[in-house]
Amino acid sequence: MSLEPILKRSVANWMDGSGPNADTVISSRVRLARNLAEYPFPQRMSPAQAREVLERIREAVAAVNRRANVGRLEIYDMSTLSALDRQVLVEKHLISPQHAEFKEGAGIVLRDDEAIAIMVNEEDHLRIQCLAPGFDLDQSFEMSNLVDDEFETEVAYAYCYRRGYLTACPTNVGSAMRASVMMHLPALLITGRAGRVFSAITKVGTLVRGLYGEGTEAIGNLFQISNQISLGQSEVEIVENLKDVATQIVAEERNAREYLLKETRRQLEDRVARAYGILSNARVITSGETIKLWSDVKLGLELGILESPSRRTLNELLVLTRPAFIQRLIGRELTPEERDEHRAALIREKLKRT
Repeated sequence: MSLEPILKRSVANWMDGSGPNADTVISSRVRLARNLAEYPFPQRMSPAQAREVLERIREAVAAVNRRANVGRLEIYDMSTLSALDRQVLVEKHLISPQHAEFKEGAGIVLRDDEAIAIMVNEEDHLRIQCLAPGFDLDQSFEMSNLVDDEFETEVAYAYCYRRGYLTACPTNVGSAMRASVMMHLPALLITGRAGRVFSAITKVGTLVRGLYGEGTEAIGNLFQISNQISLGQSEVEIVENLKDVATQIVAEERNAREYLLKETRRQLEDRVARAYGILSNARVITSGETIKLWSDVKLGLELGILESPSRRTLNELLVLTRPAFIQRLIGRELTPEERDEHRAALIREKLKRT
């Protein structure tokens, strides 16, 4: 299967705006770190060993596909992808920014609907991630367990009965699970309540990160909320704890939204209308300005101030307006000024259709 359809698709099912609590939670993800027992961690492997691991995973994918329990998977050698294509995969949340930096033996395993994405030879030999729309960690968890079991049938994992799964980073030792939800929290920021909420959840072992994970900024009032450690906790405990924390954040965000509607409705309506007006009419717009205005428009939609665009369209804009995706769509490298012009045109066209 060619990777081309995935690279050209601006929205996948797991970002289609459906799922529970989709007004606040964009998506849910469960990621498992796994390493092959007979090889050093990726940072210590030779190029030849890295290629061997990639080939072992290729063979495992073929075996998993023959059983057909998780849908059809395809594996791609990252060395065959351009830097632009790798960046598009980052913008679509299918690989990490670190994995986009080319190194020998790196690969990516994908299911066509993008709900399953497995990085090969990133920080660990395997980073299995399963994604679901809205607040549905249970679906992500069930699928990740199934995928994990399928691969464990084909390869021997590095595992210690005392410490659990062995990983390159000590914080992942144990279950080696990272569960996360991508949340849109504009009202907490506008009302100044975010600091208190984030401070409280970090005290119970929860991390708050930016849009693209570790080391990235929280643009567009979008945050990834995840567990901090995996040692000493079962996979079920990690998922249930994060569900409890995320449920409290959803409640806090909704309370803040109600406050804004009650106390500052006229100012809020003006803010939303201005944001929509600029997005639907601008001839030149940067990615930074786009995501800020996007956040205001999404807030207006969720509060009933706007009737359109749809959640799906807004989530699509998160990918469609990113620099690498625009350049690949246009078919050539663009200057920043050209990107800003094409971005504005794409947004106008997308909003016109809704």
